[in-house]
Order: sequence, then C-alpha cells, then structure tokens
Amino acid sequence: MAKKQEIDARHYDVIIAPHITEKSTMASEQNAVVFKVAGDATKPQIKKAVEEIYDKKVVAVNTIVVKGKTKRWKGKAYKRTDVKKAIVTLAEGEMIDITSGI
Repeated sequence: MAKKQEIDARHYDVIIAPHITEKSTMASEQNAVVFKVAGDATKPQIKKAVEEIYDKKVVAVNTIVVKGKTKRWKGKAYKRTDVKKAIVTLAEGEMIDITSGI
C-alpha cells in the first residue's frame, strides 16, 4: 500500500478557516464550500490547497474581499480588518464536511 504524501505546510497558510454562515450552508447544497483565506492568496493557490488538504476535485474558485467596517467604541473610531473569502465549487458528487477536523 502506498504511503500518503505529506501535505505541504504552506497550504495551511493559504486556507485560514471555514466560513460558516447560513448563506454558506445553503451554498453547500450546490457543492460549494466557503473558506476564509489569506489576503494575498491567488485562485490557483486556493484550488491546490483545497485539493491537497481535503483530497477533493475542485471545479472553480471565486474570491471576495470584504472590506472592514469603520466602527466607534467609547467615542473612538476604529476599523475592522479586511477579510478575503473563497467560494470553492467542488466536482459533482464531492463533499467536504467542514464540521469535522482536518
């Protein structure tokens, strides 16, 4: 039996965490999973990272940069950080259970 190749640690720097919301849960019905990714991550890097970590076939990757809001607390203004999200569409029949660990 062949030994499974070790996953490159750089892939864990690209994918930060799954983004779990009501909207992303509804997207999972269409074989899509939403992840928070590094701000400088490219679509090919995200695709390769998901394929290597989860061992699934990725069809498409769409990215969104959500700009941080300006808020006030005790009269002082501050800005929330920007977040980059990736909507990863998997091949037909593939599924990632993000509630279980990696």
